[in-house]
Amino acid sequence: MRKVMGVLLIALVLGVLGAGAALAAEERVGGIDPQQVLFQHPKYEQTLRQIKNIADKKQDDAKTAIDKEADNNKKAEIFQNMRREIAEEEQKLMQPLFKDIDMAIRTVATAKKMTVVVDKTALFYGGVDITDDVVQELKKKSASGS
Repeated sequence: MRKVMGVLLIALVLGVLGAGAALAAEERVGGIDPQQVLFQHPKYEQTLRQIKNIADKKQDDAKTAIDKEADNNKKAEIFQNMRREIAEEEQKLMQPLFKDIDMAIRTVATAKKMTVVVDKTALFYGGVDITDDVVQELKKKSASGS
């Protein structure tokens, strides 16, 4: 009886391991370097310039308002409002780039039959680096005006 149970247990373990290996074989994992993709987005430099111009103007406006204000609490409030407004503008201007990147990742992943795409720093072993493919997709979309 023990031998039969042992054989059944081994068969069960091998069956589970085999099913897991078959499932893993179907998974195709891609990795990207999100920072590299963002930095190489065709509109990244232009967007940074826009953000800097807005930040410079808001800082100048805040400095003028702070210089006129005597109350330190009001000065701090003006400064915090300026920081919040700059952050909101940055988020608003960067959002289209993030959307473009998301679409490029999806396009490349679909073309390469990837089931999962993660930050490549999360990949310890295996997976396919698709960073360059995503950057090329972004450049292709930018060149076509989309």
